Amino acid sequence: MPDLLFVYGTLMRGYAHPMARLLSANAEFLGQASCRGRLYRVKHYPGLVLSDDAAELVFGELYRLRAVEDLLREFDMYEACGEGFPEPTQYVRRMLAVTLADGSLTDAWTYIYNWPVETLARIESGRFL
Repeated sequence: MPDLLFVYGTLMRGYAHPMARLLSANAEFLGQASCRGRLYRVKHYPGLVLSDDAAELVFGELYRLRAVEDLLREFDMYEACGEGFPEPTQYVRRMLAVTLADGSLTDAWTYIYNWPVETLARIESGRFL
């Protein structure tokens, strides 16, 4: 199973959330990264919607997970898209292409916002924090 995770919101370093601490304690921080997409403010957290437009970027961080399956199961529950949550879930975990600060590309897991965004405020900068 792929072991990379791209995060762009409450799981990022510097965010005082127990799940952010879980990630930092159980993964290697690989650096800043970005992906094509649009970022929206859902509530006190963001939602990423994918885009084909190269000018639309969401910025975040890339991690290499140590206990991949266990951690992904924990994050699936946190994002309310794990086993037992009714469909359609607010987020879905998917692989996507991310660009690292040095320009290299890789594929990583991330959580894509899965509900309508028409009434949500867009975060034009693509940066949540």
